[in-house]
Amino acid sequence: MSATQSLPELIGTAQEKANDAAGDALALEAIAVDTFGAFEARMQHHFRRGPFSRKLKSALIEAGETDLAERVYQYYLAVNVIKHGKGASHRELLAMSDPKFPTRKAPEDYVAGDGQPALVDVTVPGFFDGMAEAVLAAQAFLEG
Repeated sequence: MSATQSLPELIGTAQEKANDAAGDALALEAIAVDTFGAFEARMQHHFRRGPFSRKLKSALIEAGETDLAERVYQYYLAVNVIKHGKGASHRELLAMSDPKFPTRKAPEDYVAGDGQPALVDVTVPGFFDGMAEAVLAAQAFLEG
């Protein structure tokens, strides 16, 4: 991913990579982490200090964009779980009544298609496309 690409271009490139890596949980996890990280880095300037995703969620809810707020926040939590494993983000995902993707209590409870244990199933159809759509909609909100 080139630093000169716009966020939509980065997301498009990442979607192509995700499509090529379908079923490879480790590759999809890396692509998801990189993509959400790029989104945060490019959009952080819209908020002063502090936790970007929590501030974005609050701004979206305040603007009446509750569904988008929840979708973006779930993907933020998923990426956090991919990066850090069990913790507060994992507990929040497990407690959600309408998760957008499968989340497991223990990695042994789910083994991805490539045989790797996972807390979040990034191989589920639509995971990456859903994240890409949510991130681009959040960008449009922030820059609109």
